[in-house]
Amino acid sequence: MKKRAAPTEIEPPAEVTERSTNKAAAAPASRMKRKVYEKHLRKLQVELCHLQDWVKRQRLRVIILFEGRDAAGKGGTIKAITERVSPRVFRIAALPAPSDREKTQMFVQRYVQHFPAGGEIVIFDRSWYNRAGVEYVMGFCTPSEHQRFLATCPLIEKQIADSGILLIKFWLEVGMKEQERRFKARIEDPLRQWKLSPMDIESYRRWYDYSKARDLMLHFTNTKDAPWYVVRSDDKRRARLNCISHILSAIPYEHMDEKNIHLPKRSTKDRYDDTASLRGFNFVAARY
Repeated sequence: MKKRAAPTEIEPPAEVTERSTNKAAAAPASRMKRKVYEKHLRKLQVELCHLQDWVKRQRLRVIILFEGRDAAGKGGTIKAITERVSPRVFRIAALPAPSDREKTQMFVQRYVQHFPAGGEIVIFDRSWYNRAGVEYVMGFCTPSEHQRFLATCPLIEKQIADSGILLIKFWLEVGMKEQERRFKARIEDPLRQWKLSPMDIESYRRWYDYSKARDLMLHFTNTKDAPWYVVRSDDKRRARLNCISHILSAIPYEHMDEKNIHLPKRSTKDRYDDTASLRGFNFVAARY
């Protein structure tokens, strides 16, 4: 694939790429039932455990990054991936807004320090692509900084790939009506109101500005070394399963030998009443 030069004027490309017309990306007719979802999820999570063992044994280095509109389901997908595996192997990097010091650094510098060592998979909940999305749309970076990012990002990601790190990039695409439904659900649910920030509300208003920014980002940073994979996420359950399935297919792995584990017999040497020794200490009230 030929490298694309940075745009001189920030306008979305007019052509429709082959990937965007992939019939396999068509939206499903109905939402997946919970029981069906949980059945498939368990099978995939077992495979993630096998993948984890392989990554540790082979000292592989993997980066998985999730981008997408607000309320696209990134957090839920990451939770489904990580809830049954070790946080020492599957690490999550969800960086806050840059500090004053970080704003003076090279743009990708604060992300590089979170890159994986041997035997690690790092999942970025948003990433250096903030520059192509929220920073560009909301005016937190200049047009020249945005153009420079689109030009240099493919080069940086080629260096990442050449260093032996496997880079998997997901864009979660949620529809306009579904995003509105999820935002309203968050407003009505006190357990989810924390997910709504003033920036989220503004992104809702500026839907098409974010669409144009997305189109530019995908156009200029979809390369052979680091291709984008778009995931339709109106049905969160299907999106989670599809992402996990893709990860398992993108990282070649083998099942390790089955572990033959037996509990040893407890030693009775120096036996004493270790329950009675706790008397007199403060216990949490048994309210439930």
